[in-house]
Parts: sequence; C-alpha cells; structure tokens
Amino acid sequence: MNKATQKLMFSSQTANWSTPPDFFHKLNMKFGPFNLDPCATPYNTKCVNFFTKPEDGLSKSWQGHTVFVNPPYGRGIGAWIQKAYEEAQDPDTKVVMLIPARTDTKYWHDYIMKAEMVFFIKGRLKFGDSQNSAPFPSAVVVFSKVPGTWSSDYPRLGAINR
Repeated sequence: MNKATQKLMFSSQTANWSTPPDFFHKLNMKFGPFNLDPCATPYNTKCVNFFTKPEDGLSKSWQGHTVFVNPPYGRGIGAWIQKAYEEAQDPDTKVVMLIPARTDTKYWHDYIMKAEMVFFIKGRLKFGDSQNSAPFPSAVVVFSKVPGTWSSDYPRLGAINR
C-alpha cells in the first residue's frame, strides 16, 4: 500500500472505506439486528436508516436504536466514540462500533475502557474496494446499558475472526 493510500485511510477525507459485507453480517448476527447507521453514505450504508455527512449524525439522537458505527477514522473519531458512549447510556440504545485499535489514545481510555465489551479483530480488514488490508489493527466496541443483554457466551474482552 502506498503512502497516499495510508494517509487517506487515517483521515476523514473520504467516507468510502466501507465495512466489509461479510464482516458486517457476522456483527449483525451476533449483536444486531442493526437499524441505524449514523455516519454513512447512500453507497456504503449497512442499515435502512442512516445519516449522511450533511445530516450530521453527531447532532441527531440515536436513542431506541441498535446502532452500527464505522466512523471516519481521522481526527474527529473521538467525537463519534464519545457520542456512542453517551447515547448508549439510554437502556433502549445499543451501539456497536468498528474502530482502529488505538489503545494509546485519550478517547480509548476515556470511553472504550468503559464499554461493555471490546473485541480485537484477528488479522487486518480490507475496507471498501481496497486490494490491500488496512495499515492498522481494528476493534469492535459494544456500548450498552441493557441489563441481561449479554450472556457468558460473550466475554467483556475477546477476539473476533475476520
């Protein structure tokens, strides 16, 4: 992967790095069904209900939904993670995020460490139409305050196969 592609994948310059369909299907089966994608385009959304960039999913309520979020991976990712954590404080809302596994960031310690579950992805995902794997590891984070939602089948920390 060339440096220009790497730079783009770590930025918010494009929303075209969509979640691999087969991986989304696994998440939807395990944690869904998802019914809201708050940061999508009509071309990469994984849910019938979604917000585009002009609609600004950060400014909308996610309450009452089972939300799937693959946020822009640039400098603004912390705002999406904070929003996910805050929205999931409502017992009628569950948020599942696919994010880079950047355990050294402030948002990781402020919010991800409070998640109900964190799963590290084995290997590296191929986003969008890329021929190459991402230049970073990924994690799936689950925020939910619904009592009894999770069984012992889902440990708080674990790994998911691609």
